[in-house]
Amino acid sequence: MFKSGYITIVGRPNVGKSTLLNYIMGEKLSIVSNKPQTTRNNIHTILTDEESQLIFVDTPGIHKPRHKLGEYMVKLATDSFKDVDLIVFVANADVEMGRGDEYILEQLKDINIPVFLVINKIDESTTERIAETLKNYSSKFDFKEIIPICAFNGKNVDVLLDLMKKNMPEGPKYYPDDMLTDVQEKFVVGEIIREKALRLLKEEVPHGIAVEILTMKQNEKLVYKIEANLYCEKDSHKGIIIGKEGTMLNKINKHATEDIAKLLQAKIRLKIWVKVKKEWRDNPFLLNEFGYKK
Repeated sequence: MFKSGYITIVGRPNVGKSTLLNYIMGEKLSIVSNKPQTTRNNIHTILTDEESQLIFVDTPGIHKPRHKLGEYMVKLATDSFKDVDLIVFVANADVEMGRGDEYILEQLKDINIPVFLVINKIDESTTERIAETLKNYSSKFDFKEIIPICAFNGKNVDVLLDLMKKNMPEGPKYYPDDMLTDVQEKFVVGEIIREKALRLLKEEVPHGIAVEILTMKQNEKLVYKIEANLYCEKDSHKGIIIGKEGTMLNKINKHATEDIAKLLQAKIRLKIWVKVKKEWRDNPFLLNEFGYKK
């Protein structure tokens, strides 16, 4: 009996949703950063074996939106509660339950879908603190399963995967065996560049960054030539991103090139230009142009 189904991963920003997904897949398919709200799209990633096909929906962190991009991200996340077979709610072992967590659980109460509670980052917490976290969340919601994990090193992720498979309905293969994601390589490349910028830049350049891949071609020597625009919202941010004598932009380019080379299994020549699009996160036309379509 072959099992298949859709699993949405939800939680507050920066609890490790994308880290968990990347560990499960063994591929860098979802942006990971130490800054919250880094995932902006619902990305389907597909894990297929002889017995099952799990289709994961990696969602933006649910938060109070401050601009149209934020509204778009929250709508994507809450819409993902519909038409899935399992919801995995990720929380942090060492962080108090907050309004964001309670808001998410409130949205889930009227949905007749099994919900797992995954307590992440148990390596950063004590046994007593983990037990207290489990008790707090269990008092607020009737979870089908509760699994403490460490997504970074994979502790108990195999247990989580087994429970996911057991809770999938009997169904067909929705995607070919070798398909890992429903997004194009160009999209993943753009996300890698954005991740490196978020990781390397300080707080004065927050989330007002977007990446547009202009060209992505492989030549006769099997070298990928990739050209990209990295957009920010202020002229002052442009200077910070480029850095003195181009040092910061060179760092972003170097780190992105390394990860893109691993993804595409090829040599990479990456060129990034930095451009200003003022207040693009509140501009419906630019949001649509950058791929944030409702």
